[in-house]
Amino acid sequence: MKFRPLHDRVVVKRIDAEAKSKGGIIIPDNAKEKPSQGEIMAVGAGGRDEAGKLIPIDIKVGDRVLFGKWSGTEVVLNGEDLMIMKESDIMGVLEVSESKKKAA
Repeated sequence: MKFRPLHDRVVVKRIDAEAKSKGGIIIPDNAKEKPSQGEIMAVGAGGRDEAGKLIPIDIKVGDRVLFGKWSGTEVVLNGEDLMIMKESDIMGVLEVSESKKKAA
């Protein structure tokens, strides 16, 4: 089943946090915070202004984004844990620097 969000909503798949701290300590599942980083899986057409004109969304499928801790609604689609949220709940897009692209 395909899902297409409406208006200015997006579908986000959380990107799991590391299981180890920077110091090498393994963090158990019950102590981990939910990650506030995700990948955009689908986007709506955009919102409308007061005159009814369509305002397109700045985010595209595949973007890595940061969002607020309490943002969105968690859903399960096709057995996958996803979130549906408004574009305004997204704080920004993470961009990979050119030097990291070459190393990958």
